[in-house]
Amino acid sequence: MSWKEAAEPVLTRLPAVKRPTGHVPFKRKLGWTAGVLVLYFFLTNVPIYGLPEAGGSDIFGQFRSILGGAQGSLLQVGIGPIVTASIVLQLLGGADLLGLDTEENPRDQALYQGLQKTLVIIMTALTAAPMVFAGFLTPSPRIAGQIGISTTALAWLMFLQIFIGGMLILYMDEIISKWGVGSGIGLFIIAGVSQRLIGGFLSWSGVGTYIGFFPQWYRILTGSVEMASPLTIAGLSDLFLGPGRLLGLVTTLFIFVVVVYAESVRIEIPLSHARVKGARGRFPVKLIYASVLPMILVRALQANVQFLGRILYSQSPEGASAIVLFGERLPWLGQYTTPGGGGGFATPTGGLFYYVAPIYSPEDWMWWLGQTAAEPWQIMIRVGIDLTFMIVGGAIFAVFWVETTGMGPNATAKQIQNSGMQIPGFRQSPGVTEKVLERYIPQVTVIGGALVGLLAVMANMLGTVGQVTGTGLLLTVSITYKLYEEIAEEQLMEMHPMMRQMFG
Repeated sequence: MSWKEAAEPVLTRLPAVKRPTGHVPFKRKLGWTAGVLVLYFFLTNVPIYGLPEAGGSDIFGQFRSILGGAQGSLLQVGIGPIVTASIVLQLLGGADLLGLDTEENPRDQALYQGLQKTLVIIMTALTAAPMVFAGFLTPSPRIAGQIGISTTALAWLMFLQIFIGGMLILYMDEIISKWGVGSGIGLFIIAGVSQRLIGGFLSWSGVGTYIGFFPQWYRILTGSVEMASPLTIAGLSDLFLGPGRLLGLVTTLFIFVVVVYAESVRIEIPLSHARVKGARGRFPVKLIYASVLPMILVRALQANVQFLGRILYSQSPEGASAIVLFGERLPWLGQYTTPGGGGGFATPTGGLFYYVAPIYSPEDWMWWLGQTAAEPWQIMIRVGIDLTFMIVGGAIFAVFWVETTGMGPNATAKQIQNSGMQIPGFRQSPGVTEKVLERYIPQVTVIGGALVGLLAVMANMLGTVGQVTGTGLLLTVSITYKLYEEIAEEQLMEMHPMMRQMFG
C-alpha cells in the first residue's frame, strides 16, 4: 500500500470550504473579500484571555509585518504556519518526493490540498506551543486565581486560543481563494502593512518615541525638534537618517516606482486562434513571472531560523547574554540582548544567529551612526549572507513556485492548447508550444526571483516610512498591483461572458 492509499481516507475528509459549483459574480466575490478582511481586523484586536496587560515579547520581531496577525491577539501566529507548510511542500514537490500529479489528476490535487492542510495544523501547534510554554506569553497568575485554575491550565487555555486563531486564518484564506478575489495570504499582508504604513505617515503619538512622518515634520518646522544645519555633515545625517527621516520616504517612493515598472516589463508571445480567423492575443511572460509570493517563503524560512534562536535563548538562565545548552555557554551559536522595559524581543548581537539574521534598517549596517556594537567586518559578513540568501533563495523558490502552481512551460502550453490558441508559424501542438515557452519562462523566472530578492534586501537596508520593513512594502506593492490586475480581469469577464468560456 502506497502512502497515498494509506493517507487518502484522512486527507480527503478534513473540513474544507465548499468550492463554488458555478461562476461567482464579481460583486459577490468583493463581498466575501471585504467580509473576511473586516473579520481579520476584528480578530487582530481580540486579546488572548489569560495574558497579562503588559503582554509579552513578540517572538516574530521584525518579521511581524510579513507574517501578519498581531502580537497578543487571537491571530498571534499569523500566516506563519501556512507559509511554513508551503515551504515544506515546495521542497518536497520540487524534489519530486510526493509523486503527485497536481496538474491533471483530481485525486492527487485533493491529496495535495489535504496534505497542505494537515501540515498547517501541525505547524500551528508547533508554533503556538513555544510561544506559551517557552516564556514568550506568560499566563497571568491574577487571572488564573480569579477563575480558580493553575497557571499551567491557563497556559493550555491560551495555547488553545492561539491554535483556534491559526485555524481561523487557514479557513479565511481558503474562503478568499475559492469565493473571493486574490489570495488570503496576500490580502492579510496588504492589510497589516498598509495599516502600519498609514500610521507611519500620520500617527501623532506613535509607538514609544516614534511618531508619523508628517507630524514629525510639523514639529521640525515649528521648532519643537531641533536639527543641525543641512549644510553640515551632521545636518545631512539629521535630515535623511535622524529626525527628518527623508531616506525612508525616498526608499518608500522608490519601491513603489520600481515594483510597478517591473510588473509592466514583459515579453509578449503572439497567439492566434486556430479556428476563429482574425482572433489574436498575446501571452505575457512578465519579468516578475513567479510574482513576489516566493519571497514570502524565503523570509519565512529566515523567520523560522530566528524563531529557533529565540527559543533556545529563552531556555538559557536569566541574565545570560548567550545561548546556554546543557549547562554549556555557546557564544558562537548566538549572543543576544533584550531591551529593558518589557515587551521587547531578544535581538542577536553575535554568533551564528546574528550572521544569518536579515538586515532590518539602516542602523543595522551603518556602523558610523553608533547604533550597533558590531565590528564593520562582522556587518559586511551579515550583509553578504543576507544578499546571497535572498537572491539565491528567491530564484530557487521562484522556480519551485512556477512548477508547483501550473505556471511552467508544460502546464502553460496545455492551457494555451485547451483555449484553442496557438503560436503563429508553429504547429498546433502542446509539445511545440512548450519548446517555445522554454526559451523564456525558466530564464525569466530565475532573473525575476533574484531581482525581487535584491530589491527586498536594498529596501530593508535603506529603511522605509513607519514600522514597515522593506520586504513588507515590496510585497504589499506587488500584491496590490496583482490584485488590481485580477479585479480588472474579473470586470472584463463580467462584461464579456464569452471570454470566460474561452480562458476557462
